[in-house]
Parts: sequence; structure tokens; C-alpha cells
Amino acid sequence: MTTTLTTPAAARAARPMKRRKAFDWGQPWVYLVAAIVVVASVAPVAYIWIGGFRTTADINADPAGFPNPWSLDSYIGVLTSTRFWGSVFSSSLVGLGTTLGTVVLGVMAAFVIARYTFRGRAFLYSLFAAGLMFPLTVAALPLSVLLRDIGLQGTFIGLIIPQVAFALPVTIIILVPFLRAIPPELEEAAVIDGATRIGFFWRIMLPLSAPGLVTVGVLAFVNSWNAYLLPLLVLAAGGMPQDLWTLPLGVQQFSTQYSADTGAVLAYTSLSMLPALAFFLAAEKRIVGGLTGAVKG
Repeated sequence: MTTTLTTPAAARAARPMKRRKAFDWGQPWVYLVAAIVVVASVAPVAYIWIGGFRTTADINADPAGFPNPWSLDSYIGVLTSTRFWGSVFSSSLVGLGTTLGTVVLGVMAAFVIARYTFRGRAFLYSLFAAGLMFPLTVAALPLSVLLRDIGLQGTFIGLIIPQVAFALPVTIIILVPFLRAIPPELEEAAVIDGATRIGFFWRIMLPLSAPGLVTVGVLAFVNSWNAYLLPLLVLAAGGMPQDLWTLPLGVQQFSTQYSADTGAVLAYTSLSMLPALAFFLAAEKRIVGGLTGAVKG
């Protein structure tokens, strides 16, 4: 007859594992603060979207109420406006141009800083990092004078170039850790197989750093889409027709011209934020992965 001795540790291991609680209610203040932050962030956006379905008379009678009845007149009026679609075209053109310039220049500069050893590399990286602390308002006046002198004020290219310049610091800060984390053995193997540095950069580095490229691309596009000061200095002050102003300027101009039609202003505002919001939500997982990789690096 065989006797099996069971130790306390083995007995605990043999017990069925209890389900972990989905939420730890031992810290209710954490969830309370999180709920307050979520409500404070979502409530204004929801109010704008819902307000677009209300008439101006309904809003004046009950500013905090729900549509009664629901009306699509404000949204239809905005969507059939040539001024709105002109602003969408301008914002899309500037946003895509800024994103392309930021990603291309950023990844090339980050590749040199991350993979090459040369005198002044640390200073160059610190210089880009210091660009994060350089406010746009300080450069507003000299930038306007410079663009006017070289004939770029009032043009889209005159807006894209400064936006790319101001987006490069955060782009390089995110991409350098990505490129440094790629093992040097891959580059050695590629060189043995006959790949040049450009071939290694194009065929290996870019695919492996795709999460970081998506992250900086989305950030550059969203920041360009929401930019107000630079378009105001370059486009509005440069004589660009109002029909081709970017959406933030278009919202301001539309709200001034149609200040009596509150429903139309809310509809214009809600439609102007949808493309950037959809673009951000579509790439949300890539953005989180890109930022996580940058922190690990």
C-alpha cells in the first residue's frame, strides 16, 4: 500500500483557481477620478454632435436638452456648402503634405542618429529634444516675416514646411529608440548578403519600424488638422481666399458669419472634427504600440 504525502504548496496548487475579479473595487477613488475625466472629455464633444441635430430656436429655449424633434437641416446645410468642402480640401492637402514630410525627413534623420557613430551625435539628438520646449508663439513674428520675404506667405507650401519643422522633434524622439532597438546582427547579415546601407534601410529598417512610423504619422496629421495659429499667420494673413482656409479657420469664420444660427455652427464644428477623430481611432492600436516601443527603447 502506497501512501502519498501532500504538501501544503501542492494542495494549494491542486485547488481550482478562482476567477480574478475584473475590477478591483478596493480603490474606488481611482475609478471615480477616471469616470470624472471621461465625462469631462466626452461631454463637450457629445453636446456639439447632438446640438447639430437641434434647431436654433430649440437650443435657445432649452440649451441643455435633447433634440425634439431631431433635425438634419443643419448638417445638410453644411454638407452642401462649397466653403465647407473647400476647407476640407485645404486641411486634407496640408495634413497629408505635413505627414509625408514629417515621416520621410524624420525617419531619415532618426536613422542617422540611431545607427551611425559620429562626433556631435549626442548634441544633435539633444538639439531635437530641445525643440519640444520651443513654443510656436515665439517664432510667430519672425516666421511670418521670413515667409513673406521668400514669397511663401499665403500658400500651402508655406504652411506645410513650418508644420513639418515643428513636428520633427517629437518624431525623432519616438523613432530613434525604435531604430536603435533593431539588432545590429541584422545589418551584418544584410551586408554579408550584399545589401547596401540604403538597401538595409529600405528593406529591413522601414518594415520593422512600421509601428513607430504609423505613430508619428498619425500625430503629425492630427496636429496639422487641428492647427490654428500657423494657418492663421500663413493663410489668413497672407491673403488666401476664405473658401480655401483650413477647417479650424473655417470654423471660426463660419461661427462669426452665422453666429445667429447656433445649430449650423455646432454641425459645422462636429463635422470638422470627424476625419481627424476617425483617423486617430483607426490607428489607435498602432499608436499605443509605437509609443510603448519608444519607451522601451
